[in-house]
Amino acid sequence: MSEAAEEADSPPTQMSEDSSSSGGSGDRWTPNLRGGNGGGPRSAPPDQVLENVLESVLEFLTAARDRNAASLVCRSWYRAEAQTRRELFIGNCYAVSPGRAVERFSGVRSVVLKGKPRFADFSLVPEGWGAYVQPWVAAMGRAYPRLERICLKRMTVTDDDLAFVAQSFPLFKELSLVCCDGFSTLGLAIIAERCRHLRVLELIENSVEDEEDALVDWISKFPVSNTSMESLMFDCVGVPFNFEALEALVARLPSLRRLRVNHHVSLEQLRRLMARAPQLTHLGTGAFRSEAPTGGGISVSELVPSFAASSSVVCLSGFREVNPEYLPAIYPVCGNLTSLNFSFASINAEDLTPVILQCHKLRTFWVLDTVGDEGLRAVAETCSNLRELRVFPLDPTEDSDGSVSDVGLQAISEGCRKLEYILYFCQRMTNTAVIAMSKNCPDLVVFRLCIMGRRRPDRITGEPMDEGFGSIVMNCKKLTRLSVSGLLTDKAFTYIGKHGKLIKTLSLAFSGDSDLSLQYLFEGCTRLQKLEVRDSPFSDKGLLSGLDSFYNMRFLWMNSCSLTTRGCREVAQRMPNLVVEVIREQDEMETENVDKVYLYRSLAGARSDKPKFVKVL
Repeated sequence: MSEAAEEADSPPTQMSEDSSSSGGSGDRWTPNLRGGNGGGPRSAPPDQVLENVLESVLEFLTAARDRNAASLVCRSWYRAEAQTRRELFIGNCYAVSPGRAVERFSGVRSVVLKGKPRFADFSLVPEGWGAYVQPWVAAMGRAYPRLERICLKRMTVTDDDLAFVAQSFPLFKELSLVCCDGFSTLGLAIIAERCRHLRVLELIENSVEDEEDALVDWISKFPVSNTSMESLMFDCVGVPFNFEALEALVARLPSLRRLRVNHHVSLEQLRRLMARAPQLTHLGTGAFRSEAPTGGGISVSELVPSFAASSSVVCLSGFREVNPEYLPAIYPVCGNLTSLNFSFASINAEDLTPVILQCHKLRTFWVLDTVGDEGLRAVAETCSNLRELRVFPLDPTEDSDGSVSDVGLQAISEGCRKLEYILYFCQRMTNTAVIAMSKNCPDLVVFRLCIMGRRRPDRITGEPMDEGFGSIVMNCKKLTRLSVSGLLTDKAFTYIGKHGKLIKTLSLAFSGDSDLSLQYLFEGCTRLQKLEVRDSPFSDKGLLSGLDSFYNMRFLWMNSCSLTTRGCREVAQRMPNLVVEVIREQDEMETENVDKVYLYRSLAGARSDKPKFVKVL
């Protein structure tokens, strides 16, 4: 739900339309809006006319921030905004009850719902923590008969939930599941068979691993009458599927623009799919290897015409079991690409360079660190229009060697000066490289530098990384998201608090000298919405320094710090509308020390579905 929905769910008590200039209690004069001398039946009251006009105007107001502001003006604006809202965003499924949300917003057609904390992606949230979608789909099923779209992120979704969605929403068109778990190919089969108007089915980074004897042929369940699908993504579904059914489905979908298949699709099969759908703009290639033994499969020359015929492709991903010998086959589309995702492709600089040198229009690039600094130099020399770069580690452990460093980062800053978003995993960094990034790329909105080793200093000088991160917040005036790591003292956090006035999301790892670091952040970063802290020396004192900030934040996550139950309980006592969850491992004994704590604001109070290893203070 929007911030206004969380913070202003009760309408204002002083309303301009309810005030009167006279002290009498007689009826207010109502003008005849139809003209004439006042004879004949009265027209609608002016308040009703104005509310109808307001609803018509608000239909054109689409930005969430604008709608939130409009809902706070007065009672009539509050009602009109709620009645005309068609898209509902809920950043934390426990921040408000499903009943309260659907009661306020009665005409919703699209719902985006988020569940578990982001650190669930790093296995830091124990299995069975919660974020069950069932209460939400039950409430929406009764309230939203015209619902068309659901997007769920980090939610637990069962096959029964998917069946309920298919049964409850006859006009349903779009389902996106991102980082979700709990469902199988049976649930996908139900969605495919019963959602007759389905246009979009996007499964992204979910956990779908059926037992072999429980597999359902879900692809063949799409009815022949469904010819309107525009997007089908299932590259995260790790189990085999009926390829012939997919080929037949693709052949009858003239509007299909996005197709991402899983690693069970070979190059021979990919070639057949591309022949059926030359109109694709987004293609996920699957394994990108031949199904035949080495030397006996399809040749590059046979594959090139397929990509040459796919001139509409602007976004290319997949490459999950890539054979680099086949990469020349994609050369025909490289000139048009605006997005290229090699984040599953274990390739080196020698493999990457001939591809990237042809990608002059590239704006988004994801890659593994196996390309090394040399590969990033090739990116810098070619992709001057790059806006987003993400460099992931092949080995994410703290003591891994890592193949990229400050050298690659500085090269990118010099060649890709329009960069707005960077995520960079590495083991070695220098202040000089980070300072160069801040000066060469002042338009950065997101800077996420993850130095994986604990408290690593500048690799050349041995100094803390304070000046590097300080330069980022000083020179990048548009920065709203920041991730910091490496050897950082309290000085770095004075910079962040003083200059990071637009920062909304902040992630800290292995950082800080003392509780003053948190104090500087809470006092200075007045727009902070999400704060994630791990493996840092912060105690109850640092936590309590944020008491004036927590109601304005969506959540705070801390783990592997120096917190105690006493400090967390004090926060809960002093802030009754804040939910304070202490999370332990399922077999962990209860002690005074707290390893994980999750704080979030909520209109619904403590949740009723918490497992035994979660204690709400």
